[in-house]
Amino acid sequence: MNKIVFITGSTSGFGKALAEKFAENNYNIIINGRRESRLNEIKNNLVEKYNIQVLCLPFDVQNKEAVFTAIESLPLLWRAVDVLINNAGLALGRDFFDEALLDDWETMINTNVKGLLYVTKALLPIMIENKKGHIINIGSTAGKEVYEKGNVYCASKHAVTAISEAMRIDLLRHKIKVTAIHPGAADTEFSKVRFKGNEAVANNVYEGFEPLHAQDVAEVAYYCTTVPAHVCINDLVLTSISQANSFYLFKG
Repeated sequence: MNKIVFITGSTSGFGKALAEKFAENNYNIIINGRRESRLNEIKNNLVEKYNIQVLCLPFDVQNKEAVFTAIESLPLLWRAVDVLINNAGLALGRDFFDEALLDDWETMINTNVKGLLYVTKALLPIMIENKKGHIINIGSTAGKEVYEKGNVYCASKHAVTAISEAMRIDLLRHKIKVTAIHPGAADTEFSKVRFKGNEAVANNVYEGFEPLHAQDVAEVAYYCTTVPAHVCINDLVLTSISQANSFYLFKG
């Protein structure tokens, strides 16, 4: 019987690459996102290419009621979830603290922090009942240090780091693994979303060096699920060779 992975934010970027990587390795996949048509397109491609089963769960992780309704209504055959990847997340704006928009702050906190909490809280009873599970939280190098104009985005990703540590401690008694992966600069839709569709500014972020690609993060996340059952990769920072951390980046 195929293992099952549940991936939030699956319609693009890391999430789409994660779905592809796990499908390639014979996982059945629950894909989540807000764009139902995009989820269905991804589902059809994965089923045709890899001959696996895919379940689409279209909901916004910010919506607590939608999260719990969808997960509590999972069909019996889909309740044996082996891996949860909390990937849904975003940055909005890059402004000085005093100039930032409250709406941007609230969206980042509601997605990056509350969304991760809602999905995990809703799915944990299933993992506990099954006496197995691996939670992978996608953080950021912004969760390791704070940079100028990063303010609430950095705070939200620091929260992912702290929540991952808390989960790992509190879920020891259930033998549920918790891994936090913190990517650096990556060439996905991230910057286009952050700069609200300004492609010139977004593209400039990656000029002069080769950033991470979504597939790189997917490869690392999948590897974390392949180690022996008694081993857990707890916390992992991932950057391209041009980047040392949130501050130091070599372009040239």
